[in-house]
This record gives sequence, structure tokens and C-alpha cells, in this order.
Amino acid sequence: MDVRNDAAIRTTSQLFRSFWHGGFEAACHINLAGVRRDMVRSTQHDRHVESDYRLLRDQHIQTVRESIRWHLVDRQGQLDFSTVAPFVQAARAQDIQVIWTLCHYGWPDDVDLLSPEFVDRFRTYAGAVARYLQAEQDGPALYAPINEISFFAWAAGAVGIFYPYMKDQGRLVKQQLIRATLAACDAIWEVDPQARMVHIDPIMHVTSPRDRPDLAQEAAEETAYQFEAWDMLGGYTHQELGGHPRYLDIIGVNFYFSNQWERNGGRLIWEENPRDERWVPLHELLGNVWNRYRRPLYIAETSHIGIGRGTWLAEITDEVLLAREAGTPVDAVCLYPVIDRHDWDNVDHWHNSGLWDFRHLPDGTHQRVLVEEYAEQLRRSQELLP
Repeated sequence: MDVRNDAAIRTTSQLFRSFWHGGFEAACHINLAGVRRDMVRSTQHDRHVESDYRLLRDQHIQTVRESIRWHLVDRQGQLDFSTVAPFVQAARAQDIQVIWTLCHYGWPDDVDLLSPEFVDRFRTYAGAVARYLQAEQDGPALYAPINEISFFAWAAGAVGIFYPYMKDQGRLVKQQLIRATLAACDAIWEVDPQARMVHIDPIMHVTSPRDRPDLAQEAAEETAYQFEAWDMLGGYTHQELGGHPRYLDIIGVNFYFSNQWERNGGRLIWEENPRDERWVPLHELLGNVWNRYRRPLYIAETSHIGIGRGTWLAEITDEVLLAREAGTPVDAVCLYPVIDRHDWDNVDHWHNSGLWDFRHLPDGTHQRVLVEEYAEQLRRSQELLP
């Protein structure tokens, strides 16, 4: 299906301050153990936001992804932006551009995810955020209303690893998140008609096991799930939700080394040499998204763990260059997370996935330590994609 609407295309070429972005892990869902995560706090980014931004500027990164923690701002309908103010102040001090996510898997405790109140509260909150930030924006404001609608719906509604732990209800949750996103866009545009909307979801590829060609159709159907949220937002499917092409403004795609797998099996091993012939190169996946929607496009999340970080970044750079050569305009790449993060379920397990890892000091401080091999590859990548 080609759902292009060329008249609605609006470029991002002059929108981002830097091609390379830094993203800060900000998940705040309630995990399977019933524990509310707040990754902004546990990585101490809330304590060190200005120095974190200064570190990014030293690496020639001037655009970041941040998340406003809805559950901290909205306390039973009373809105308090004191937890947002330090980020606004730091961005102003360090001349950093922010893409603001409004819901990163978490919402206020007193709201039922599937109730009409969820949509209403999110609409009110989104409009209030826009009013709060209106005086602080330099250039068009950038909002990502709900992070990873497809993954969110899968985790909370299909397999039950996020609160409210529903199973086999992924489509129901996805449609609710679409309603909330559309309502938030309208509320923001009422305040700031020039605001830009970024809709971020993973891109992936699923293949059948070599000994199970009978699963090829199921694998293709699973691969197609990646487009459902964007199709709904654009009004190309499920028109009853209220989608329209105007909502599908900027598309952000998330791509990690684990984003290709066998149906009912494990991931395809990208680091093997020779590589699995079923692996689809990233430039082809990007081309699929571009050809389907013809919307401004960028990589909103990518990273690796451990010693593979530099090699992975080199591959991402090469693939973006190939995508551009093939006519797919890729406007930015975001290193996510740009500082290390711990596991959602095990706070003692750090992924070693940042441009900066942590040295955990006796006083409890997570000291930022630049990963030299990763940083050196970033410098080479910045020369190729300035």
C-alpha cells in the first residue's frame, strides 16, 4: 500500500540543529514486578542535565530527545511543571534543541489506560505542556506525543510485561494510544500552530526459520505490524479513530541490532561474517518507510552494547549514506541512549550502551566516562554525515 500525500510533505532539513542527536532513556512504566521505573532519576540525568548537555555540545551534538514524566506532572489532574523546569533551563543555558516526548510508557496512577479519561487527561496535559514551553522555544517546537505506540501496545496489551499486564489486547491498546495521540496533537496545535509532531516506532523485519518455510506468511504479517500505528495516525486505516494525513508529520524510526528475528525464534545475528542472508539492510528498511509515506524521516533511536558500539555506528553511517544515494532522505540519527542505562527489571545490570558509560562512585554518583572507541567512530561518522 502506498499512502503518499506529496502535497503534505514538510521538510526537516532546516529543523534540527545538528544531524547527530542524543537521546536520554526515560522509561517510566510499571514493570512486571510492579515497580514504577523512572530512568531519568535512576541515571541521575535530572541531577546532571546541564552538565550532560555540555558534554553533548563538546561532541557537536545540539539536538536531544527528552521525556516529560506525565505521572510526575499530573497529580490527580493538578499540573506541576517543577520537574520540567531544570531541563528547560539547561537547554536554554547550553543552547540545546529538545524533542519533547510527553508519554514514555507511563501515566498517572489514577487513570485507567482504556478509559475515556485517559484520552481527556492526555489532551489537557499536552495542551498545558505546550503553553508552558511556548515562551521557551527557539524555532518550531518538536513533540513526540507517545513514544513507540506499537511497542507500548505490545508490552502493555499483548504480552503483559508492562502495567496493566493485559494479554491478547494489543490492538485495543494501540487504538486507545492513537486516540490519545490525535487528541494531544490537536491540543498542542491550538496553542502553537507551528509545532511539529514526531511519531516514533521501531522498524523491523521478521523471517521464517530455514526449516519452516510454512511460517513465511506469518512472518510477513508480523513484519507488517510495524506500519499499523502510522497508518492509523494518517487515517489510512481505521478512519473511525479520527486519523488524517496532517497528523503524520515527521516519522522517527528506532533500529537496534535485535530488530530482525525469526518467527517464533531468536534474533538474526548481524555480527556474523558472512552475515545471515535473510538480514535486510537498514537502507532498504528506511526506503520501505519513505516509499510508503513520503514523510520527513530520521533514525530516532539506535545503539549497541559493549565493544560492538563503534562497529554498529559505522554500519549505521554506511547504511544512511546508501539510503540517501537511493533517494531516501534521512535527516538525522539519534544515539539512544547517549548515557548508559540499567535494565528495566534489574537495576544492578547496566547495559554499557552509551556514548558515556558510568563509573559508580562510593557516594552514589554515576560519573560519566566517555567511551573512546565509540566517540572516535562518532567523529568519523560526523565527517561523513555532518
